[in-house]
Amino acid sequence: MPESTNQHRYPIHAIHAGIGLSVFKNASEASQVVATEIATLVRERASAGKPCVLGLATGSTPMGVYRELIRMHRDENLSLRNVVTFNLDEYFPMAPDAAQSYVRFMNENLFDHVDVLSENVHIPDGTIAEESVGKFCDDYESKIAAAGGIDLQLLGIGRTGHIGFNEPRSDADTVTRMVVLNSVTRNDAAENFDGLENVPHHAVTMGVQTILNAQRIRLMAYGEHKSAIVERTVCGDITESIPATFLQQHGDVRFLMDDAAASKLNLSNTSK
Repeated sequence: MPESTNQHRYPIHAIHAGIGLSVFKNASEASQVVATEIATLVRERASAGKPCVLGLATGSTPMGVYRELIRMHRDENLSLRNVVTFNLDEYFPMAPDAAQSYVRFMNENLFDHVDVLSENVHIPDGTIAEESVGKFCDDYESKIAAAGGIDLQLLGIGRTGHIGFNEPRSDADTVTRMVVLNSVTRNDAAENFDGLENVPHHAVTMGVQTILNAQRIRLMAYGEHKSAIVERTVCGDITESIPATFLQQHGDVRFLMDDAAASKLNLSNTSK
């Protein structure tokens, strides 16, 4: 991962978990490191005449990465024309132009500002008929496979330990599907929907196995409210009650955190 030693203070690994940990002064520093890694990968693939397949996330956590990619596109001639994207999830039902839509989020925060080709953008469809969701999810998996698999997957982490919308009791074999949202997840989203009663009960999400199939995984976590679930994910046993713990089984995962999110980790018990 392209980063200099003064960009983080703890280039460390947990004792038993297959998760690399880096702690930064703030989210902006972490976002720059992730964006730089993505830009390097995009350029390497372009030089080889190959696409770069990115798994993308939504919400406040990855916004700094997207801002930096837009800046690189504008100021450093970074082209994303060879990039193929697959977003993790979408609420269901959800119109693409709704304020809470992940289609709208991605357009406003990344796609409208770079040269990614519209035909290379894939986001779960929140408008399809419920009886067609199963086929859509199968097709989504097929499109990821046809693209050659995901080179780098961006993740956040929910307070329930969800990655994507893989809520507690999601196992490691799950693939793209419709899920029922946990009450904690819906409560956390209530403000964005102007009230809990407006938050959808369902979502379409990549599965845990879909995520684990990515070549690299970069999970960002910021703020004290994420510290407990970060500690349980990194230091606890692998369990479907905390789907993020399955990341311990992957060979190239890095958590990028600020001090607050890392505050419950015992860094003295980790090795560089």
